[in-house]
Amino acid sequence: MRILIAAGGTGGHIYPALAVLRSLSERVDDLEVRWLGGHRGLEATIVPAAGYRLDRLWLRSLRSVELSVNSVADPLRLGASVPQAMALLARWRPRVILTTGGYVSIPVLAAARAAGVPSLVWAGDRMPGKSIRATARLASAIAVAFEGSCEALPGKCFVTGTPIRSLAGIERTAARERLDLPATMPLLLVFGGSQAVRRLNEAVAGALPHLLSRAAVLHITGEPAYAEALRRREELPEKQRARYRPYPSLHAEMADALMAADLLIGRAGSSTLAEAAAVGLPLVVLPYPHAAAHQVANARRLVDAGGALVIADEDFDTAALLEASSILDQPERLARMSAACRAEARPAAARAVAELLLSLSERRSLPPADHIERISRDAA
Repeated sequence: MRILIAAGGTGGHIYPALAVLRSLSERVDDLEVRWLGGHRGLEATIVPAAGYRLDRLWLRSLRSVELSVNSVADPLRLGASVPQAMALLARWRPRVILTTGGYVSIPVLAAARAAGVPSLVWAGDRMPGKSIRATARLASAIAVAFEGSCEALPGKCFVTGTPIRSLAGIERTAARERLDLPATMPLLLVFGGSQAVRRLNEAVAGALPHLLSRAAVLHITGEPAYAEALRRREELPEKQRARYRPYPSLHAEMADALMAADLLIGRAGSSTLAEAAAVGLPLVVLPYPHAAAHQVANARRLVDAGGALVIADEDFDTAALLEASSILDQPERLARMSAACRAEARPAAARAVAELLLSLSERRSLPPADHIERISRDAA
C-alpha cells in the first residue's frame, strides 16, 4: 500500500501523521510512504529522522501579510506547486493521501482531486483553519480532533481525536529514572510545544527557587533558551540542582515525560491536550493568542470537564506560574483533574484515522461515524 503524506510547518501537523503511519504499519505489511513538505517547517528534520523520504514543494508558509517580495512570490509558488504535486502523483501512484492541514495541503489536495486519488484531511483545531476550510471540499473524507468541528466543514466528516504516539506500557518510576528525575517528589512539566515559548521560559527563570522548594521541574526550553537554562541550573544549590532538568527538546522521550509528570503547564496545541488526556495528566494551559483563537477553543472541552485550567497569555508571569503550580500541593484536586482528563481521552485516534485510510485505499465504503468514534476511545 502506497500512501502520500502532505504535512509540514509545526509539530502539530507532523506528529499526528507520524502516529497514523505507526498504526498503519502494524496492519499493513507492504506499506510504502512518501512525504511532501515545504521549505521552512520542522518536517525538514523530523521526517527524515523518522525514516521517511521527504520531498519538498516550492511553496512556503502563506501566513505572511507584510508587503514584501513574498506577497507576490508566495501565490506564484503556490500555483507552481500544484503541477509539481500532480507530477509526483503520476510518477509514484499512491493509493491514498493523508493531509493534516497547513499550507502544504492546498496544492496536494488540488492535485489529488484532478488525479482521482482518494484523500483524507485531518483537522487538529476545534475551529478548522483557513487551509482546511479552503480545501475540505476537495477531500474524499475529513477527520477532526474535536466534537463540533464537523459543523464547519462540508462532506463526510468523522470525529477521531488527535493521533498520538503509543503511551501504553510506560511505568512511572522507570520513566523518571530515564529522565534522571527524583523518584518521589511532585513533578512539574513545563512545555511550550514544538516551537517553545519565551513567556514560559521567563516565568520559570523567576520562579525556580520557589518551585524547587516543593517540586521537581522538567523544563523543555527550546534550543535558543537551553544554554541560559543550563547556566541557571549551575547557579542553584546542589540539592535544588538535582530537581531541575532543562532539555532543549524531547522527541521519543516525551512519552516518559508525560508519564512521569504530575502537572503540565504549556500551550494548548491539539497534540499536547490529547497526550495529556491519554495519561490523565492535569494541565494549566496558556492558549497561543495569535492563531485566530484556535488554542482557546481547543482547550475549552478539557476545561469544562475539569481536567485543565486556562491562564491568558498576557496574564502569565512568575506569580501566575507559582499560583498554578500550587495545584501540586492539592492531591485530591489533582486526582479529580486526572480522572476528568482520562474521561475525555481518545487514545486510539491514530487507529481510527488508519481505518479511514484503509477504507479509502481499498475503495470500500467508509465506516459509520459511530464506529470510528468507538475505535478512537478504545484504550486497549
